[in-house]
Amino acid sequence: MNQSKEKLDIAILGAGFSGLGAGILLKQQGETSFKIFERANEVGGTWRDNTYPGCGCDVPSLLYSYSFEPNPNWSHAFSKQGEILGYMKHCVQKYEMEQYIQYNTTIDGLVFDKEKGLWNIRDKAGRTYQARFVLSAVGPFNAPMIPNIKGKDSFQGEAFHSLRWNHDYELKNKRVAVIGTGASAIQFVPEIAKEVKELYIFQRTAPYVTPKPDEAFTETAKNRFKRFPWYQRFWREVIYWILELQGLALYSNNFIRSFRKWRSLKHLENQISDPELRKLLTPDYELGCKRVLVSDDYYPTLLQEHVELIGEGVTEILPNAVRTKSGITKEVDAIIFGTGFHVTDFPNLFEVIGLSGDNMFQRFNEQGPEGYLGVAVTDYPNLLIMVGPNSGLGHNSIIHMMESQYAYALDYWRLLKEQDENAYFNLKSSVQDSFNENLQKELSKMVWSEGGCSSYYLKNGDGKNNSIWPGSTMKYRRKTKKVNLKDYEIITPKVTAIV
Repeated sequence: MNQSKEKLDIAILGAGFSGLGAGILLKQQGETSFKIFERANEVGGTWRDNTYPGCGCDVPSLLYSYSFEPNPNWSHAFSKQGEILGYMKHCVQKYEMEQYIQYNTTIDGLVFDKEKGLWNIRDKAGRTYQARFVLSAVGPFNAPMIPNIKGKDSFQGEAFHSLRWNHDYELKNKRVAVIGTGASAIQFVPEIAKEVKELYIFQRTAPYVTPKPDEAFTETAKNRFKRFPWYQRFWREVIYWILELQGLALYSNNFIRSFRKWRSLKHLENQISDPELRKLLTPDYELGCKRVLVSDDYYPTLLQEHVELIGEGVTEILPNAVRTKSGITKEVDAIIFGTGFHVTDFPNLFEVIGLSGDNMFQRFNEQGPEGYLGVAVTDYPNLLIMVGPNSGLGHNSIIHMMESQYAYALDYWRLLKEQDENAYFNLKSSVQDSFNENLQKELSKMVWSEGGCSSYYLKNGDGKNNSIWPGSTMKYRRKTKKVNLKDYEIITPKVTAIV
């Protein structure tokens, strides 16, 4: 059955942190013809989907929030998943965003109509929409990475990824294998160790782990934040600059890197006295090449009698056991994959067909994601990506980057409204090519390329770095403050009147 297309000025895809923030700012500027399409039945994105035990943020709470909506009620210096999700729901309520969010809507595809200057959008329910401007805010952490291990499908016990945590499965008194020792694993391992009978942690590469000063905020501190908003802004600013200075460790082998490396290894020494275990936990690459983790309870968990760290990856899964390359075999009842996410490829995202007829995400999968300033992509006019190629961070709050992208998106929309109603901006290929050539030159000298590790920041683990912004967040903010129309070809199709 044919359905008429709902027409919008702006379509936002995803109601996570980036999509929700963009919608709030659009509404504050008086825009009303927009809609946020969300596949689930509530907002939250990453902080709705990740519910594993111990899930939380490794960026301090005072910084991991919108600058326009400080939260004086954080319970700890580092917030847990439920509290962050609650903050986002608070924002929906305070800014009266419910009327602009369409839940239970999974976008299936976008096709650009170059004759009308509009994006035709369809969802999996068969409904269709048109929008002049699209913000893709689907985020980079929505598809779990599960390695293709021999015999994986033969396992007869329970197996799941941390993103798809099975809360119905009882871990108590079970023998459990954890594959991976990244950011999620070091959060849930201390929690499940309290329940399981035996816990085997399979580590391919040791991470750098730094102390986590996760102090509880007293009622006195919370009241001070409420009475004196400038006081909270002050500490937000202090934390921001501390993290920004720490980021200098990623750009060259300097004093800050040496200090952070010493601090991390000292943390390991203070918590692990066994020389053999400490050796196993000592990274063999430069700090920052992989994501630096924060935890005070991961190392002590490894000292418990029923917990064993195995310094090899799993190469084979048997019906009731896991096995490493050297033949170490452990019988287990459950396997939990703490193996991260698809970051440089996009297996589950929708079709996006631009001017050339190519599917954008398919192109990203084949060649590596590439764009301009992390937001715009040649041949996909009037479409911006929130937290797109090379706008990720290894040192500071991603919300700071999102807010820089909001400024660019709002200016883009302002300029677009000044054109004819069917006009569109197509990023010049020369601009994108030049930007990425210079970007890769910068990145080639930095720790992700020269640090001696195989990182998920790189395409296929050892290719181009399509993930990270190679510089300060202030530099990024300056570059995204306004749209330079010289970067774009302004196209105004001729519309034939129907008499």
